[in-house]
Amino acid sequence: MAAPSGRSGWRAWAALVPAALLCLAAWAAAEPGTAPGAAPSTAEFDVRPGGEVHSFSRSLGDYGCTFTYSAQGGTNEQWQMNMGVSEDDGLFSCSVWRPQGKSYLFFTQFKAEVKGAKIEHAMAYSQAAVGAQSDIPLKQEEFEVSEAAVSHREGKFRFELSKLTIVAKTPRDEL
Repeated sequence: MAAPSGRSGWRAWAALVPAALLCLAAWAAAEPGTAPGAAPSTAEFDVRPGGEVHSFSRSLGDYGCTFTYSAQGGTNEQWQMNMGVSEDDGLFSCSVWRPQGKSYLFFTQFKAEVKGAKIEHAMAYSQAAVGAQSDIPLKQEEFEVSEAAVSHREGKFRFELSKLTIVAKTPRDEL
């Protein structure tokens, strides 16, 4: 991906670099065998259309992740939830995504919540990277991030979702 051009584009690019580093650290921490107390977890689930609100939740040690959504059109799609905790127990990561890349469902709402940690960075994508394709992020106005959740923004979200990533800071006991 080429860097954005112009002065405002450079600021946007510079803001993405620290976030990308956080994501890389979380993914590296999620490699098997790196977190002695909480092995990384991957769970598959079906995202179902039909307009009803559905949720999928998993826990990893003291931390949890819940994906809640409503979708229309098409048939069930196979999705995954990946969770990991850094070796020093400082970061918790949760990703919800469609491994095939692009979802063909029409999402009317979505929300991913974490428990036991505070979100440091979250990103939503209309297309997940697969093969030679890259992740395509949603526009910032399409979703919102709080300390505990990333969710669609009513009236701004354009109904496309294929991936959500969250990196959260875990509480630490200070001596």
